[in-house]
Amino acid sequence: MRELTEVEYDILNAVYFVETFDKILEDVNFPEKIVGDSLKFLITHKMVSAMKWDEKKGAHVRSFIYDSDNMRAYSYIITREGLLTHNTR
Repeated sequence: MRELTEVEYDILNAVYFVETFDKILEDVNFPEKIVGDSLKFLITHKMVSAMKWDEKKGAHVRSFIYDSDNMRAYSYIITREGLLTHNTR
């Protein structure tokens, strides 16, 4: 596995708690396209999970599939793998 880029590291830093795509954009000072592409990379490499709001449970639940063309439809959180990678930098 290659070393994290600055934007990937910043995204992992921003998603220690469940955060929306817009909140991540606010916290990470990079253009939307770069943040979106980096977030997709982190999801593909199991460092971040996409989350959907479940009305019945009144909580976010992991979404095992997500629409990568509609990143704003989800919230995101760091995974165990992401924590390990983030904390070894």
